[in-house]
Amino acid sequence: MQETPSSFARQMVWERVLDRVHASGMIAWLLLAALIGAGTAVGAVFFIELISWVERLLFFHLPKVWPDLGRGWYIIAPVIGGLVAGPIIAFFSPEAKGHGVPEVMEAIALKGARIRPRVVVAKVAASAACIGSGGSAGREGPIVQVGAAFGSTLAQWFRLSESRTRNLVAAGAAAGIAATFNAPIAGVLFAIEVILGELTLRDLSSVVLSAVTASTIARSILGDRPAFGIPFYATRSGWEILIYLLLGVLGALIGVAFIRALYFTEDLFDNWDFPAWLKPAVGGLLLGTMGYLYPQILGLGFVPADELRLGVPLHQGLPHVFGSGFPVIEDALLGNLSLTLMVVLVVLKLAATSLTLGAGNSGGVFAPALFMGAMTGGTFGWVVHKTLPTIAAGAGSYATVGMAAVFAAAARAPLTAIMIVFELTDDYRILLPLMAAVVVSVVVAERMEPESIYTLKLVRRGIRLFRGRDMDVLASVKVAEVMDSNPVTVSPDIPAASLGGLFLQTNSHGFPVVDEHGNLWGIVSLADYRRAIEGRRGNDPNLKVRDIAVRSVVVAYPDETLRDVAQRMAPRDISRLPVVDRKNPRKLLGVIRRNDIVHAYELGMVRRGFAVGELPGVPPGTAEARFVVPPDSPLVGKTLAEVHLPETFLLIHIDRGGETVLPHGDTRLQSGDILTLLAREGDVEALERFWEAINTPPQEQEEEEQEQAS
Repeated sequence: MQETPSSFARQMVWERVLDRVHASGMIAWLLLAALIGAGTAVGAVFFIELISWVERLLFFHLPKVWPDLGRGWYIIAPVIGGLVAGPIIAFFSPEAKGHGVPEVMEAIALKGARIRPRVVVAKVAASAACIGSGGSAGREGPIVQVGAAFGSTLAQWFRLSESRTRNLVAAGAAAGIAATFNAPIAGVLFAIEVILGELTLRDLSSVVLSAVTASTIARSILGDRPAFGIPFYATRSGWEILIYLLLGVLGALIGVAFIRALYFTEDLFDNWDFPAWLKPAVGGLLLGTMGYLYPQILGLGFVPADELRLGVPLHQGLPHVFGSGFPVIEDALLGNLSLTLMVVLVVLKLAATSLTLGAGNSGGVFAPALFMGAMTGGTFGWVVHKTLPTIAAGAGSYATVGMAAVFAAAARAPLTAIMIVFELTDDYRILLPLMAAVVVSVVVAERMEPESIYTLKLVRRGIRLFRGRDMDVLASVKVAEVMDSNPVTVSPDIPAASLGGLFLQTNSHGFPVVDEHGNLWGIVSLADYRRAIEGRRGNDPNLKVRDIAVRSVVVAYPDETLRDVAQRMAPRDISRLPVVDRKNPRKLLGVIRRNDIVHAYELGMVRRGFAVGELPGVPPGTAEARFVVPPDSPLVGKTLAEVHLPETFLLIHIDRGGETVLPHGDTRLQSGDILTLLAREGDVEALERFWEAINTPPQEQEEEEQEQAS
């Protein structure tokens, strides 16, 4: 297709614009940050209004059309929301699944902060369908992801460097929090603590400007009011600070329970052999059933128009656990809820959010954490106020601090938790109890669960982040990818003297010992053999391998990352570990050696470089080759570990429908996958022959062999 004069002229104009932007330096960068803040604020307002529209449709207009269904709409509405969100997530943008923030962190660590523009549309549509239909999730996570995607898209349009793209992604995330809660300082701290993981003056200027712009615009449209009405804070006694320390411990327990319940439910749905696009509807069905059976309902009646922008449920009698729960949080802060109701809501909100997001629906975890924190703090405050009325303040004060304690425990963002409650209350006197409870909550939570609700999702994918949100490359490679799957093994019943020649022949320093059934019996090393020689037992014909081998063996599993294995090997000074099946620890699958880990580090560095458009460390004379998996290929459905790529070929990248997939041993190949491999220039033809051979169906291979034989 030839370029027309008009398109060429437009391209030249755009190139001049890009030149001006790059030449303007800081000024253009700050203008982009302000533009991101404005765009995110408008997107946040649209998103909130869209949620309200879905709520009106499902809980007000449609019930009028079919009034006989009555409270049956509590079941029907979440199912409808799941049926809308499921296909959007499964077929249009898988990044829209879940709570969104881990995907932003992954993009910064692995993809050069590049986020596909379609994420904006998919996240808004799927999350609005979920939350508006009663899904127990927050709108903050989606708005953070939308703001980050908007920042990434602008950075890509203007061809900015990776570092500047990362910064604009963080600016979009800060704008999302600022627009949602009318809390610009908390937005800035969230971007620094959670998204970036570090702070520079250059980062701070653009992130602050974006957050302030977003908060100003959102405030002008939604009104100058905080997300909740929070009561005046007052202390009764200086001893009360000790009570807040106990609240921090309780907040940690609830925060960790939230993390574990969410990922437990997610595992159940992920392991369920059922169409992915229907799973959110199943979660909606379970949530709706909970709402239908829920005895205590919220009678809000018809809400004034200015309340709609806050996503307040519209249908009289909507269960407390539906939606973001902001009105219920406000009731807890004002001390309007009973003790029994608050206790029940902690448990039900935990279950409702786990069902909603664990099933694969789209929404945030920020609001549910605040909800559970308010109920936890309110419950705790009610008890201590009744027990110590002269020392402890009312339940509302503890509900306010409880929000920060539970969120900090779940997100490991203490500064964000402190500042968001401080900005909502606008009362500096709450800072001391806030800081006390939040610090205790984070310390206790880290002892119970090392990862946050955001980073745990990445760790389970083999991605471990450090300061600056860089990636631990050993955490990106699984044991199955680099282990020796055909190791030399020995029987426990052979003479120990025969090991000497085997050590020389294989140049190995240790062998797994397996019994007659192929089960792992132990391991024998060169050091074990030398000790037998030094003890003058090495030539004893009656001395067997079983007499010198070690029975108590430290093992590795194929689905572990090499970071975990290296941490197990280093303190014990072990050079090799047998790899066994997790379900059957006696089944030997291979051996992982120290040299394999060194090779894996190089592999991880290459993958990380490829993801951001660079290939550091690739030596001259190396060629890149790309292959497409045909629809009828025998490889479809197989894992990479089952393909057994020769060690001379390095698979570094899979393009799946425009999405970057970093390959692991358990990655299953799909039809249409584009695989990028590295090989020596002289081995490219051999690689092409190998690819053709493994893609030939077995029947065709037999026919070719018969033709050659004839």
